[in-house]
Amino acid sequence: MAKLFLGLDSSTQSLSAVVIDLDTRKVVYEKSLNFDRALPQYKTQNGVLPNRDPLVKHSSPLLWADALDLIFAEMKKDSVALGEILAISGSGQQHGSVYFNERIDAALANLDPQKTLVENLRGVFARKTSPIWMDSSTAAECAEIRKKLGGIKYTASRTGSDTFERFTGPQIRKFAKTEPKAYAKTAHIALVSSFMASLLAGKIAPIDFGDGAGMNLMDIHRKVWDTDALKATAPNLKKKLPPLAASGKVIGPVSAYFVNKYGLNPAALATAWTGDNPASVIGLGLIKPGQVAISLGTSDTFFGSMEKCQTDENGEGHVFGSPTGGYMTLICFKNGSLAREKIRELYGIAGWKQFGELLKQTKPGNDGGILLPWFEAEIVPRVNQPGVHRFDLDEKNVAANCRAIFEAQMLSMRLHSQWMNVSPKKIYATGGAANDRALLQVLADVMNCRVLRIEVSKSAALGAALQAAHGWLVESGAQPKWEKLVAGFCNPIPNSEIRPDKKSARIYDQLVEKYAACEREALESI
Repeated sequence: MAKLFLGLDSSTQSLSAVVIDLDTRKVVYEKSLNFDRALPQYKTQNGVLPNRDPLVKHSSPLLWADALDLIFAEMKKDSVALGEILAISGSGQQHGSVYFNERIDAALANLDPQKTLVENLRGVFARKTSPIWMDSSTAAECAEIRKKLGGIKYTASRTGSDTFERFTGPQIRKFAKTEPKAYAKTAHIALVSSFMASLLAGKIAPIDFGDGAGMNLMDIHRKVWDTDALKATAPNLKKKLPPLAASGKVIGPVSAYFVNKYGLNPAALATAWTGDNPASVIGLGLIKPGQVAISLGTSDTFFGSMEKCQTDENGEGHVFGSPTGGYMTLICFKNGSLAREKIRELYGIAGWKQFGELLKQTKPGNDGGILLPWFEAEIVPRVNQPGVHRFDLDEKNVAANCRAIFEAQMLSMRLHSQWMNVSPKKIYATGGAANDRALLQVLADVMNCRVLRIEVSKSAALGAALQAAHGWLVESGAQPKWEKLVAGFCNPIPNSEIRPDKKSARIYDQLVEKYAACEREALESI
C-alpha cells in the first residue's frame, strides 16, 4: 500500500490539490479549480466579491466550502486512491477571517453526507462574507491598535509585524466597531486555513503558528495569544479564538462526511493547516536558516527561514511561525515586474531579449548611477507618494536605465533584509522574471551567493502535502527530519545555477551604501 498524503491550498482564486507518494518521492496527482469558472453562481471576480468601495475586498466562506466538495468529487472521478490517503493538511490565503455563531459546533459534528457542505452550513455564520488579504479598509483600526500597543517598533517586536490593513486583527476590530451586534453573536473566529481544516476534521480546528502570526494577535516569541494585542483589538476576543497549535499537528480522524461521501480512508488524519506563505516555504524546500527564495512576480517577494526570531523594528517585514518549528520571514516589494515593465515601455524596448542586450552594454555598478523606481506607492520602504528618483543617472541613457532598474531592486532587497541577520548561502529564484538570466546574474552579484531557479507550480499545496506526511509520521511515533522529508520533491531546475562574479560583488558591497543614502535623501524629500 502506497503512503499517500493529500495537500490542499485554498488561495484567492482557486482550490488546488496535490497528492504525494512518500515512498516513490513523487507527486502522483494535481488538480486546481478556479473559483470564477467552477462556481460562477458566487459571482466572484478573480475570487473576490464585487463591492462599490474599492478598499473592501471580501469573499464568501460558502464558496470555499463548495469548492472543497467539488475537488473531492473531482478526485473521486479521476480515480485518486482516496482510500489509501493517510493524512490531509492544507494552506489558506493568509489573513482572511470567518465568523461563526453558536451553531457551528453541532453542524461540524453532524455533517450529513446526503447533503452538500453548503447545505450543512446553513445558518452557522455570524457574518455572511469574509474579509480577505486584499482588503485595505482598516487604516483607522491599524492606527488605533498600533497606538495602544506603543508604536511600530513595539507592535512588530511583539506580534512579528506592524499592524497592516490586510491583517486579521484590524479586520476583527473594524467588524466589532461597525457591527457590534453581529460581533457579539460571534462564537468562533477562524482563518481561511482553520475554517477548511475544521470542515475536514468535523470540529473547530486550531490556528497554527504560521497563520496565527498574520493576525497581529499572537506573541511571536512565545507563540501564544498576546493579551495586550487582544485587548487593543476587540472585547471578549480570546473567548472567540481557537487554541494555537503547530502546523500539521493532528486534530483527529477525518470527518465521516468525507469517508461516506467520497470513499476517503476512515483512518486518515486531519491536521492543522497553515498559511500559503509558510506552506510555500516547505514546498520550496527552504528548511535551513540561510536558505532564501525570491519570487520575481508582479510584486517581488523575499522570504526564507531563520532559527531564532528576529523582528523588523521599522515594521516593513513580517515574521511568521514556520512549519519546520522555527520562523519564516517575508518582505514584499510592490514595484516588481510592474516597475521593470514600466522602464521597458518608457524606452520602447521590444522585449526582454533586447532589454538584456542593452544591460550587457553597461558595467556592474553602473558608474554609481542609482534609480529609485517607485512607479507606484511602495511597501518597502514605505512610500505613499509614487515617484521615480535618479542619482548620477542620465534619464536619456537607455542602457544605463535598464541596468539601474535591476540593480535598484536587488540592492533594495539586500538593504531591507539586513534586519533578519540571515546571510543567504543560496537563493532559489521563482516567478516569471526568474527566466531572465541577466537579472539573476545581478541578483547573484548583489547578494554574493549562488542563485538557482526552481519551479513553484502549486508550491503551497505541495508544502501542505509534505506537512501532512510530517504530522502523520510524528503521530506514528517517528522523528522525521524535514531535510530528508522534502528531498526529491523540491529540486532546482537542472543546470540553472548562476554563480556570483567576485569583482562585481565587491562593487555592490560599496554601492549598497550609496543606495541607502540615496533612499534616505529621497524619503526625506517626499
